[in-house]
Amino acid sequence: MPPSGAINNWRPALTHSDTAAAGSDSKNENNNGSTAEASKPESPWAAVGLLMEAAQPERPQLWRGLAWLITAAGLEALGPILGKHYIDAYLLPGRFDGMDVQAMASLLAALLLTGWAASWIRFAQLSRMAGVARRSVQRLRERVYNHVLALPMAFFDRAITGQLVSRVTNDSEAVNTLYRQVLYVMLDSSIVVLGSLIAMAWLDWRLMLIVAMLVPAMLIIISIYRRLSAPAVARARELRSDINAQMAESMAGMAMLQSAGAAPRFSARFEATNSQHRSARVRELSANAWLLRPALDLLNVLLLVTVIYGFGQRDLSGLEVGLLYAFLSYIARVVEPLSQITLQFSQLQQSMIAAARVRSLLQETAPVSSAQTDGRRIEAGEIRIEHLAFSYQPGRPVLERLNLHFEPGSFVGIVGHTGSGKSTLLSLLLRFYAPQQGRITIDGQALDSVPDEAFRSAVGLVPQEPYLMAASARENITMGRPDISEAQMREAARAARIDDFLSALPQGYDTLLGEGGTRVSTGQKQLIAMARALAGAPKILFLDEATSNIDSATEQIVGEALTALRGRVTVVAIAHRLSTIRDADQIVVLNHGHLVERGSHGELMAIEGGLYQRLVQLQDLSE
Repeated sequence: MPPSGAINNWRPALTHSDTAAAGSDSKNENNNGSTAEASKPESPWAAVGLLMEAAQPERPQLWRGLAWLITAAGLEALGPILGKHYIDAYLLPGRFDGMDVQAMASLLAALLLTGWAASWIRFAQLSRMAGVARRSVQRLRERVYNHVLALPMAFFDRAITGQLVSRVTNDSEAVNTLYRQVLYVMLDSSIVVLGSLIAMAWLDWRLMLIVAMLVPAMLIIISIYRRLSAPAVARARELRSDINAQMAESMAGMAMLQSAGAAPRFSARFEATNSQHRSARVRELSANAWLLRPALDLLNVLLLVTVIYGFGQRDLSGLEVGLLYAFLSYIARVVEPLSQITLQFSQLQQSMIAAARVRSLLQETAPVSSAQTDGRRIEAGEIRIEHLAFSYQPGRPVLERLNLHFEPGSFVGIVGHTGSGKSTLLSLLLRFYAPQQGRITIDGQALDSVPDEAFRSAVGLVPQEPYLMAASARENITMGRPDISEAQMREAARAARIDDFLSALPQGYDTLLGEGGTRVSTGQKQLIAMARALAGAPKILFLDEATSNIDSATEQIVGEALTALRGRVTVVAIAHRLSTIRDADQIVVLNHGHLVERGSHGELMAIEGGLYQRLVQLQDLSE
């Protein structure tokens, strides 16, 4: 018996594009519950680059919107100046006769017109910004989703589905709020403040300096607020992802949860997480209550007292009254936008952290596509494995010095104890991971040189846990592949021995199967998964313990389907139930990542005390 290598108890995730992922042997003992959330969060301000990228096609719209907002601010800044002129030139002197009345009417009309025009422009630009936000977030969400689909399986080993869904949906929507509401309000308010300060400087630059002191004071308040609230905001969003993950986990395992009487424990865990989320939100809201609007209101009162006191020290002639009116109007135009900025800063904080989380997901390394390689299409399905070695952790090999050859059209079975490396080998054959030593070739060309589209179209997978969408049988077999005709779909269903059943359903192939295939049995789900794999006319078909959860009758049907494929399709089957691969041309026996036996069923049973013989005997006893 060869020396045992270290057993690496690891289990990869169960989904990958159209082929889904391979099952596996066991779970990585050193994963320690790590998730995508465990990575160190980057600074929220680092997300600015992401926002600029998402809005890149909208830059002309943004520049036009900025120009119109400047125009609106200029029109609004004219209001107090026109009001000052009305007071100084007509109201205080009492000039209400003849031409003076006409001039007063024109002045008041101009005052109303500038105010109406500024309001209309702001409304139009808010609508423009809403359109920019919708389109930008649409592109961002599609980019994130497509990026997740392209990520290597190693990422999903540590990722939690609920947290990924939260990033694609909740965090992307927070970015939408950032574009549509926060940035618009802050940009518009900043322009209004700047325009008002310029107008005040034109009237009296010394009084303008007094009012301008409000801006650095506000920045100091915001800096203190950010320092106090940022940890609470980040923690609240992380806990919200945990809440989503726990709910998704509970819904997916509801049958087991209820049968095991675990509902109270899961409920207590959820309540604890929800309570922590509430505490984080309370800390954030406490910072809001103390440091945003109340602090700015106090500064506003102090500013008004200072300005009025300053006027009290001067000779209040008629001209000074008009100036006082203009300055009080401008103070209101400075204070209210600053208030809006501070009120939006809480949402800005949340949105920027959400954008940073989305950005960190996009920075996960995706494998380099081999779509542009010079490799040929797979025609025969011959597989060679030469000196293959692989490990998930340094110094703990899962596969060592593996050499195998699968003839085109042959039926190969792979067996071994749990942890022997069967599913790891399958994951390597499916290109979910890259070999660290040695190489794998198909039809004489390196596995990684085959173009992606050619590889996926030539390979089929029947996983241990069949994945069925909440859709019709037709959609579950074709999986949206436009090149699969009705005849091909029917032929695949007949080859999988499921055509008669699907045809007898109330709406035939258009019958909805329910979420996860709840309206069909486990065996029928497995046969539908096989029909899906065969619909693309693969040259190589992988089965990952596809018969471990089905009854003997369905196993016999699967065996008949595999026999019919012999000579046309290279079939590689990982099997726990050894009866599935009893008729295989070649059976490969792995133990602790090493090849220990190889041959037909009869040849392996002739090895007295061999591992395969013991596996068969143990299974016969258990049955």
